[in-house]
Amino acid sequence: MGDPYISALNSTDTPTETGQPDVMPPNTDASSILPTHRSHDPTNNLKRSDPFQFGSRYLLPDDNPYEFNAWDHVEPSAEDIARFESQLVAQRAAPVSDFDRNRFNDDPAKWWNRFYTNNTSNFFKDRRWLQQEFPVLKDVTRGGAGKKLLLEIGAGAGNTCFPVLKENENEDLMVYACDFSPKAIDLIRGSAAFDPNHLRAEVWDVASPDLPPALEEGTVDVVVMVFIFSALHPTQWEPAVRNVWKLLKPGGEVCFRDYGRGDLAQVRMKKGRWMEENFYIRGDGTRVYFFDKDELRNIWSGEAFEQKNLTDRESTGKAEDHMRGTVESRAANGEDSEEPCNENGERTSENVSLFE
Repeated sequence: MGDPYISALNSTDTPTETGQPDVMPPNTDASSILPTHRSHDPTNNLKRSDPFQFGSRYLLPDDNPYEFNAWDHVEPSAEDIARFESQLVAQRAAPVSDFDRNRFNDDPAKWWNRFYTNNTSNFFKDRRWLQQEFPVLKDVTRGGAGKKLLLEIGAGAGNTCFPVLKENENEDLMVYACDFSPKAIDLIRGSAAFDPNHLRAEVWDVASPDLPPALEEGTVDVVVMVFIFSALHPTQWEPAVRNVWKLLKPGGEVCFRDYGRGDLAQVRMKKGRWMEENFYIRGDGTRVYFFDKDELRNIWSGEAFEQKNLTDRESTGKAEDHMRGTVESRAANGEDSEEPCNENGERTSENVSLFE
């Protein structure tokens, strides 16, 4: 991957690396080319900011570790790692039944429809950190930026597309929001913030053999995928990546964020939820996978797949040349969480567990 920005959190939900390219020129000061919160500079210890800046909350000896739900640049202890490994052993020993594995894998959209029926637009918070983490979103929404097409995959109830449009000053920006849950798309279309001049919402499964309605190959400037790839079965990764690659213009970018291996939500998974390695079913019937950095690099470069078609294209549009991504696992509780959870790692929502 070209110049990735990857942030993976460990089993205690604390980032171990943030924001620095894998390879930097000799004698180059990271703070001179990176935003302050990505510079690994401990003097930039903001603790709390609005919006919160990932990478700038350092845990110092005099700090109360329970003051915040996540800290940056903290290495997991041997005890943390041992706890994680012991939990994985217990999870593997009590997997989901074959009956449940089949019913949850056969029609995943069904369970997301149920989720959005029970949790309309009030479950996930609007993502105020989008432009901070993905500077390209500032570029395409800037006044006078010209005709731009932004595709959000896995749009849910609109917690990404609506914040993007709220900051938009570009009269020629079009946001195309898609989700494989018809209920989610209904929520977006029915929102008071829906503006058909700048937003289109359609039902589409990123792993399907077809491209989204009315979208052609090589027409998308930016793809946004926030906590959606983890909902796919591993066999769906290849067709999903190929569809994204087809849709992007040469030099386009993918803004990616998802769950990291060892997230507290993974550690706290109960018996009967393990489906495959690092792949689980939640109590509400939705699926979740937990990634690590190398795995994502292999997936998005095409190296994880037997056929290497993604890397055969000799142009500036090679898939590995237009990926900008983060994999960021969120803490199980608190203001920075993607999804509210209880002490068992379950969503705290109106959903009734399908296993109880």
